[in-house]
Amino acid sequence: MEVETILAKYLRTAKENATYDAACKRLLANKIILAWIMKSCVEEYQDFEVNEIAEKYIEGEPQITEIAVYPDEEGDTGEQIKGAVTEDSTITEGTIFYDIRFYAVVPHSKKRIRLIINIEAQNDFYPGYPILKRGIYYCGRMLSSQYGVEFTDTHYEKLKKVYSIWICANPPQYRENTITRYVMKEENLVGMVTEKKEYYDLLTVVMICLGNSEKENYGGILKLLGVLLSGEKEPEEKKKILQEDFDIKMTKKFEGEVQTMCNLSKGLIERSLKKGWEEGLEKGMEEGLEKGMEKGMEKGMEKGMEKGLEKGMEKGMEKGILVSIRNLMKSMGWPAEQAMRALQIPEVEQPTYTAALKEYV
Repeated sequence: MEVETILAKYLRTAKENATYDAACKRLLANKIILAWIMKSCVEEYQDFEVNEIAEKYIEGEPQITEIAVYPDEEGDTGEQIKGAVTEDSTITEGTIFYDIRFYAVVPHSKKRIRLIINIEAQNDFYPGYPILKRGIYYCGRMLSSQYGVEFTDTHYEKLKKVYSIWICANPPQYRENTITRYVMKEENLVGMVTEKKEYYDLLTVVMICLGNSEKENYGGILKLLGVLLSGEKEPEEKKKILQEDFDIKMTKKFEGEVQTMCNLSKGLIERSLKKGWEEGLEKGMEEGLEKGMEKGMEKGMEKGMEKGLEKGMEKGMEKGILVSIRNLMKSMGWPAEQAMRALQIPEVEQPTYTAALKEYV
């Protein structure tokens, strides 16, 4: 029997996760979804209707990362964002790729002021560094990259304000269902002076931390994004909530994106569950038989084997579930609680598995 090498497994897993990430970005790049994010998090649009923002103020066709996802369908509906360049490269600082980046016009601005807005979807809240610092760095890069594009020489007055908005799907509990904005402000240390806000208000980072319906503040953009990106809700349920609660019409293409997202989530869950059962049962049966043999030598082979098999099955089921939880946490970037909900483990049993996960290797 041929078995995959570790490298082959990594490549396959990377492909699955990349597909999932791409589906997530396609959903977020829909104009009506971006308009909801802008109304909720970007102060320049808080007094405007979502549909008006989508139709009037999102400029051009911003793009998802660097690759067009559906090249055969480009330009046919105007619903999906494609435009601003998402690759930012310098010789000294290297290359970074933004998930989504686009231009937006500030409503009723006399000089047609434009903003540059970056949207990032983040599964892992603790990737080894503070995500907030990365958001500030992205803002810095979006400011510095305007030289030679938006202005030249010393015409810094042409600098455009930038936003980096981070959608964190699996934040720690203390940050669930929160939206936090980080801005530059004027602070007088000696004396009192006032500069025009537009001179220093040039970068803003927003952290949208999703949670669940059982916690407070669940509503508005937090509910919308939670439903949209959920790996647990069925497509029909998602469409119903988006249409009834947020007046988001389901075009054929947008329905397809929602369906794709759900299918990918379910596929990853099913694969993790199957792999978990197989690995867990195998390990559990091995350990159970081993113990059964020991007991059989002491109290009689037949009874010992029987008890060993029984314990092996029991241990195998438990290990199967543990492996499934770990696989989901790894492949989906979910915390243990979300993985257990996806596997429909009863709440009363969840603390047992949470404790077991700490010891399980």
